[in-house]
Amino acid sequence: MLSKLNTLCLKGIDGREVLAEVYIASGLPAYSVVGLPDAAVKEAKDRVVAAVRNSGFDFPSRRITVNLAPAEIRKAGTHFDLPIALGVIAASGKLGKKPPARFGHAYFIGELALDGALRPVAGVLPMLLALKGRDIIAVVPAGNSAEAAVSGVNCLSASSLKEVVSWLAGQGELAACAAPAATRVPAGGGNDLSEVKGQPFAKRALEIAAAGFHNIILVGPPGAGKSMLARRFGALLPPMTFDESLETTKLYSVNGLVAAGRLIGERPFREPHHTISDAALIGGGSSPRPGEVSLAHNGVLFLDEFPEFSRPAIEALREPLEAWKVTVSRVKESVAYPARFLLVAAMNPCPCGYLGHPTRECACSPLQVHKYRARISGPILDRIDLQVQLSAVKYADWEALPGGEASAAVAGRVLKAIEIQRKRFRGGAKANAFMAGADLRRHCALPEGASAVLETAMNKLGFSARSLDKILKISRTIADLEGAAGIGREHVIEAVQYRMLDKSAAAAAGF
Repeated sequence: MLSKLNTLCLKGIDGREVLAEVYIASGLPAYSVVGLPDAAVKEAKDRVVAAVRNSGFDFPSRRITVNLAPAEIRKAGTHFDLPIALGVIAASGKLGKKPPARFGHAYFIGELALDGALRPVAGVLPMLLALKGRDIIAVVPAGNSAEAAVSGVNCLSASSLKEVVSWLAGQGELAACAAPAATRVPAGGGNDLSEVKGQPFAKRALEIAAAGFHNIILVGPPGAGKSMLARRFGALLPPMTFDESLETTKLYSVNGLVAAGRLIGERPFREPHHTISDAALIGGGSSPRPGEVSLAHNGVLFLDEFPEFSRPAIEALREPLEAWKVTVSRVKESVAYPARFLLVAAMNPCPCGYLGHPTRECACSPLQVHKYRARISGPILDRIDLQVQLSAVKYADWEALPGGEASAAVAGRVLKAIEIQRKRFRGGAKANAFMAGADLRRHCALPEGASAVLETAMNKLGFSARSLDKILKISRTIADLEGAAGIGREHVIEAVQYRMLDKSAAAAAGF
């Protein structure tokens, strides 16, 4: 006897519909799964056999063939347990000669325990979003109830295989998935910018970075406040929109990181250690999964001790910093993950950290300094909008009581600037940092005298064309913070200051 029912799978972070077909034929007992299954799907046999029997049903000792169509899509994960078990029960005649009417109208997702209980699985939200707007029913484990409710699909939750079989037979009802409350992912630990002593130039740069979603690198000696500033940066960013929250939650759902199945309501703050591999940073694996750059989507990726990351990991940032996505290619499949994050990097000026320090002598040779800085290649620096040098904190600044501007005050100005950009780019780029082509020419027209500033910067400092584009975008953000309709010459001059890692080069240029 043949039974068919609907389920879903993931390709990247997008859900795809799958038809699970179970055929039971005469012959020696056998069990086979076709349709490009991975190891977890093949192992479902043992879980399904135990779950069916422990739920009070007989498992047929015949030849069983399971087909997961379409066959060209790779099937991965344990969420196929429930549809396979239901298919076996239906094909063996336990639900009558004809399959229940609900079979063709419902989609089933869930991992089975050996006693027949349903366990939550990763990726429920992105899978269900593929069904949004359709008049169907999705049955998910009770542990995924809150996450499923976010999808907007008519979802029911179950705790066991037996409950689902009773519902299909019309002998019981399943609970509707409850709507979740938003949860907060810490974005910088809740500390305030006013706690950082001194560093007004760096604080101004962070404000500009938040207002235009510009990448930033902080360069300074140990103890200057680089990490403190970075960990307080998240408090300057605007609240997430619902669409941004949904996008981010999808990525976390694929990795099984959604806390209690709730929607992520605050921008992520990811801080991987410098020993991370390039695959863990960018994404990958035999079954591709999002990396740290994608988990920081719509949030902040903080890379402390930036030059200490491996060269492959640093260079792998080129695509996401330019295209805001990551493409992971394997022999069997290729998937793309969004990676629109704001990079905050921190590094010392030299291996010992004291190059240019007013009171401590640097112990590094010029060659050591050159090799250290060369770990960050020119193409990567070109993709970082704001490059800020921090000086050692003076005693007077350290002794003073915290009295700097609070994060909330800075965040208020940032939000006003972002609202200006949302009106400007309605239906297009979401922030100044994402401008390209026609938008850049339309909204970043140079004022009188600014062309000479850029020409001097390019000729004397060797700025690339990409660097000049970054300067224009930063200038536009500075103008937005001031509420100016157009870019002024003073905005361009300030923007050039944030593209210099070498103060002597800036002095030589006459700024």
